[in-house]
Amino acid sequence: MPIQTIEPRRLYRQIADQLRLLIEAGEFPAGARLPPERDLALKLGVSRPSVREALIALEVEGWVEVRMGSGVYVRSLAGAPSASLTAESPLETIRARRTIEGELAAQAALNPAPALVEGLREAVNAMEDEARAGSVPIRGDRLFHLRVAEMANNAVLVRVVGELFDERHNPLSVKLGDYFENPDSWAVAITEHRRVIDAIAAGDEQGARAAMHEHLSCSYDRLTASWPGAAEALR
Repeated sequence: MPIQTIEPRRLYRQIADQLRLLIEAGEFPAGARLPPERDLALKLGVSRPSVREALIALEVEGWVEVRMGSGVYVRSLAGAPSASLTAESPLETIRARRTIEGELAAQAALNPAPALVEGLREAVNAMEDEARAGSVPIRGDRLFHLRVAEMANNAVLVRVVGELFDERHNPLSVKLGDYFENPDSWAVAITEHRRVIDAIAAGDEQGARAAMHEHLSCSYDRLTASWPGAAEALR
């Protein structure tokens, strides 16, 4: 069964399904190492980030095992893999958030009431407290983004921001975070949040938009960086 080109409009689910079919057909038997990300991306005609999401989806479903510094290996099919994931793409979600939340930050800068700005600082302080306690600072992070949205005085957009943020809890996002987020990356993210606050507090509409865009672009880049300790087999 030859590898087929994936149409650009398709997402990680279609890539994962094609790789799963190849595994089921014996093209990649149990114990075999899959080709590196870049080779799969070239053969499938898609981006490496999309391949990464597909591989992690297959890992969550039980089809493959990611061995850091070695590669992605097909697992024994003695145990039935779990049902296919239907979660939203974490990377597409970040791109959507960048579009929406950049404008919300700009609107927040038009209403930089001291009490509201202090609420943003409290949220980031909560992130720092969570990080110091050894926890992933998700609660403070969520609070920050919701409070920026609330400053735009639009309940619908607040709900949308909350729903998009909560996609971080889907299995694909959680696994991506396990691999690519760490205390150092969160420290950088906290600094990015403070830049957003500074621009909002200054009433700098363009600066607030740019700071939020930069933060979410950096979030995307962190999840698409080289695998930690990556060997050639993973790249």
